[in-house]
Amino acid sequence: MTVHFIGAGPGAADLITVRGRDLIARCPVCLYAGSIVPAEMLGWCPPGARIVDTAPLDLDRIEAEYVRAFEAGEDVARLHSGDLSVYSAVAEQIRRLERRGIPYTLTPGVPAFAAAASVLGRELTVPEVAQSLVITRVSGRASAMPEAEKLATFAQTGAMLAIHLAIHALEQVVAELVPVLGADCPVAVVARATWPNERVVRGTLGDIADKLAEDPIPRTALILVGRALAAEDFRESALYDTAYVRRFRGGGE
Repeated sequence: MTVHFIGAGPGAADLITVRGRDLIARCPVCLYAGSIVPAEMLGWCPPGARIVDTAPLDLDRIEAEYVRAFEAGEDVARLHSGDLSVYSAVAEQIRRLERRGIPYTLTPGVPAFAAAASVLGRELTVPEVAQSLVITRVSGRASAMPEAEKLATFAQTGAMLAIHLAIHALEQVVAELVPVLGADCPVAVVARATWPNERVVRGTLGDIADKLAEDPIPRTALILVGRALAAEDFRESALYDTAYVRRFRGGGE
């Protein structure tokens, strides 16, 4: 028996990996985050599968489902939105599985920031504008941020900021970033990327709060902040330059 943690992707059911879909199809138990995982994916479960929405469950009850499946010798497909590597709450589940000696695997998924970039039609790293992406959040009820991890500190690098779980604190985000990046710095707020009801609000640090005050956006939205969002007159990468010699274009090893 194995618990298979699966990154279900950002929303559109066909953005799950083939591996993830195949695991769902062969597991007699499926646990999924019902509030943010599309119900369409449940159609891949085998007939008679035990399907459990974990949205109303606490960690103890989720662990109890793993134990029940372990004792019954039934594999579990555990679906989380986006990718498992950030803000998935997988670590605490893994810790409990390891304490009980229950095997598990992790299958990555398309992360929210990648889905947001595709919706915006933008590359988040632009030559000589921004070559780094900082994935971060603000303190909330679930957990506090480490003292050294501050938005203003990250902003000083000029990296693109992908700020999760922070739409409720947008005014705080703006207040921390304007002194570093300026009120004219581009911002894009993307909610439910790749879902049928996806929504995008573009603006700057100076006007984004007013735009959203007129028409609030869901709490699961992602805030992207950085000059690369609006960069136009930037240097082209040397990767495809005719003078750039490399082994795949006659440059040898």
